[in-house]
Amino acid sequence: MNYTYILRCSDGTYYCGWTNDIENRLKTHNAGRGSKYTKVRLPVELVYYEEFETKEEAMSREWHIKKLSRAQKEELIKSK
Repeated sequence: MNYTYILRCSDGTYYCGWTNDIENRLKTHNAGRGSKYTKVRLPVELVYYEEFETKEEAMSREWHIKKLSRAQKEELIKSK
């Protein structure tokens, strides 16, 4: 399974991405390592995720989520 997710950092900012191992992604991020693309190294919580069969579907959804404004991301989180 592949996942598109949104994390909320402890400073209130959002970070989205995709992975095939969401538990490991959260663990490494909260341990201070994060992904090489993450500039923020603050503790995070998972606030939204979707499951997809293929990596391409998850990556496509991630791209669409990244284009959303902060208000649109908050609305997406509330609707889940």
